Amino acid sequence: MNSWQAVLALTLMAGMAMPLGAWAAWKENIEIPWLESELRHAIIAFGGGALLSAVALVLVPNSLSDLAIGSAAAWFLSGGVAFMALDVALARSGSSASQLAAMLADFVPEALALGAAFAYGSSGGMLLAGLMALQNLPEGFNAYHELRQSTGYSSLRLVGLFFTMAWLGPLAGLGGFWWLAHYPAAVAAIMLFAAGGILYSVFQDLAPQAKLESHWGPPLGAVAGFALGIVGHMLTQ
Repeated sequence: MNSWQAVLALTLMAGMAMPLGAWAAWKENIEIPWLESELRHAIIAFGGGALLSAVALVLVPNSLSDLAIGSAAAWFLSGGVAFMALDVALARSGSSASQLAAMLADFVPEALALGAAFAYGSSGGMLLAGLMALQNLPEGFNAYHELRQSTGYSSLRLVGLFFTMAWLGPLAGLGGFWWLAHYPAAVAAIMLFAAGGILYSVFQDLAPQAKLESHWGPPLGAVAGFALGIVGHMLTQ
């Protein structure tokens, strides 16, 4: 398989985790209320753990060597500020798609970085693809519930919407592979921008939602998500 074909396959695989998560949410049918609540909170926490592992193990470490200290800090902070501005805009507009917007806002730059990583011949691309899939699955699950409860869209239409959005991954990945690979500083900036935005999202949206009073199991989902990131990191070294 050629490098561009690998980028296409891996970004599509990571993207298809979104409709898969939405489909799982659609078919979820747990009749015990406390168990259903605990499962949903654990899934949210798992997604947060996977996102943190992407920041800590791939996005930040693989970008610092190509930027000066001031530039690296500025791009990281700008990602957090941009995600905050998106959050504020969605809140003021009354939109109920904050989880969906956050999912796409980190998926697209990560796919760009993955394509560039393959062009460099870096092993980080494989790890990033796995982490993208791990985070997109629970994000798709949560975004489906968010939209299903607040819009009139049918379940089938929502899953179809997520399926369509999954193709943004290959588009971004091939763009990174063919065009951004010649500009390592730009790739590093995109990775740090995405990392800052992801960190904002984890503490603004996912971590507060993962907490469940008088239950201690859901936080282990975050530990499990990060643990899988560690395993992937060690396997690709």
